[in-house]
This record gives sequence, C-alpha cells and structure tokens, in this order.
Amino acid sequence: MTVQLTTPEGMFQPVPYHHVSIGTGTRQVHVAGQIARDTEANRVATGDLTGQVAQALRNTARGLAGAGASFSDVVRLRFFATQWSPDKMDDFMAGIERVTDELGIPQPLPPASLIGVDYLFEPDVLVEVEAFAVLD
Repeated sequence: MTVQLTTPEGMFQPVPYHHVSIGTGTRQVHVAGQIARDTEANRVATGDLTGQVAQALRNTARGLAGAGASFSDVVRLRFFATQWSPDKMDDFMAGIERVTDELGIPQPLPPASLIGVDYLFEPDVLVEVEAFAVLD
C-alpha cells in the first residue's frame, strides 16, 4: 500500500478527513489549480459552490489519472474558497459528496485543508483544488 491514511488517538474528531497520511512511494504527483472548467475551458456551475467543488474534483481526478494515479494515492488535498464563511460548509461538502462514488474518493478524505481567500484568479471562480499523491 503506497498511501496509508490514519487519525492517531487523541486527535480531535469528528472531521470529514484523516489527520495524517503516510506515503511510501518514490514518485510524487502534484495536481495544482483545478477549477470548475470543462475540457474546452468553459465555465461550469457559475455561482454554485456545490457544482464548482464537484467539477474541480472531476478535473483533479483527470490530472491524477494522467499521471497514473487516483484519489486512493492522494496524501493531501488543499482547497481554496473565495469569500469563505462557515455557513458555506454544507454546500462545500455537498460538492464533495456529489462525486465521492463517481471518483473513488476515500471517506474520510485524505488530510485536507480549506483556506478562505478574498478571490481567485478570475471573478467567477469560487473554489480551487490542489492534490498531492505518492506512487511507488
């Protein structure tokens, strides 16, 4: 097993992700800056956080697959969300749940961070995803 996900005893729960991942492979895969665009760079789910999270994760899965990886190889996810506030968490998590089975995303998630930012590189982009994976 290249990636082991764990939450050591004494770390706070419940959270929808593991606190720790251990990668034992030698090849690293870094997928950066995935947003809600289709293969022709058309906007997807404008103004819809749930839809943008789902599409950004689909694009992340494509990036991983292009390197011979999948979400089971991911040791860390990082999300950036614009104008973040805690009342957006349900919509954010709904986007993840929408594609969990479709993309084979482990539950709980690999270690993940959600970072609120004022804006991303284009005004309609509500979320951006980065993934870090390890392959043997």
